[in-house]
Amino acid sequence: MFIVWSCTNPFAPQIDKNLSAEKGLISDQKNVEGVFRNLQYAYTFKDTLIYSQLLDKNFTFSYRNYDLGADVSWGRDEEMKVTYGLFQNTQSLDLVWNNIVTITGDSTNIIRSFNLTITFNPTDIIYVDGRVNLLLRKDDDAKWKILRWIDESNF
Repeated sequence: MFIVWSCTNPFAPQIDKNLSAEKGLISDQKNVEGVFRNLQYAYTFKDTLIYSQLLDKNFTFSYRNYDLGADVSWGRDEEMKVTYGLFQNTQSLDLVWNNIVTITGDSTNIIRSFNLTITFNPTDIIYVDGRVNLLLRKDDDAKWKILRWIDESNF
């Protein structure tokens, strides 16, 4: 019996061969739900690498600036800078996806509601509720990417 146990390292368990992309924390983005799963993962773990893999090279983010009374937009590079700043300056982010409000037959345009809790510190917490209006397209590897993100939140 000692010989059998001496060959097993408890600190190096075997790889679970039953674990698939559907069961893991990160999706392969081969389906639309995988985009939302990866967005949630990126926010929860403040992972800019996973976040960057969600965005198409021609990505555009837009939101309504109510103070200016105008719509504001920026591209992929600015989005990565803004998101990096958010990830670095928060204690935690909790993103919860709710119902899909609208989806086109080919899944290229999706409006989905969400709740986002942004914790800067225990006394500075912001609650954001709203909807994302996403235009998606598949890349050359058949992975869904976000081409356009219109923020329809209360923030």
